[in-house]
Amino acid sequence: MADCLFCKIIAGEIPSTKVYEDEYCYAFKDIAPQMPVHIIVVPKKHLANVLECTEEDIEIAGRIQLAIANIAREQGFAENGFRVINNCGRDAMQTVHHIHYHILAGGMMGEKIV
Repeated sequence: MADCLFCKIIAGEIPSTKVYEDEYCYAFKDIAPQMPVHIIVVPKKHLANVLECTEEDIEIAGRIQLAIANIAREQGFAENGFRVINNCGRDAMQTVHHIHYHILAGGMMGEKIV
């Protein structure tokens, strides 16, 4: 998608600090981290949010989960724990309309949301 921030990052049109990349997804450091570790994981296929996922996207969803696990191990925060967040739609405050997951780690977090 031509005007999508994350599509431009994936294409290398906007610089990012890459943490992980495979055939299905791209992960980079957030430019305004909310924790000592704040990584964004996005599928390379443009999907606005989880509501756009179809049966044909099942492999992408699974690959993103594997990428998150690999990133946690490679970056050294798997043992102490981390949080994965996906915001979907207006009420969830989704600001970039390309499905993405925030990985937060590197310190004790506040109360869990659920």
